[in-house]
Amino acid sequence: MDKTTLYLPEELHRRLREAARRSRRPQADVIRSALDAYLQPTPADRPRSIGAGEDDGLAARDTEAWLRERWRDR
Repeated sequence: MDKTTLYLPEELHRRLREAARRSRRPQADVIRSALDAYLQPTPADRPRSIGAGEDDGLAARDTEAWLRERWRDR
């Protein structure tokens, strides 16, 4: 295992200590569990539209490049 140092705001550190105490686990274990849950793989991004309609994240003119980049191996 690698060692990592975290700087936490006082209130967050207090909540971490309390969670560790309630669960009777070391703070490091609580942090590892929380990070593992937060960093789970997420489904691939999919456009809300492809050249038809509004999508703030993808313009119609960019859809072909978006598809080639993200769907080339499928």
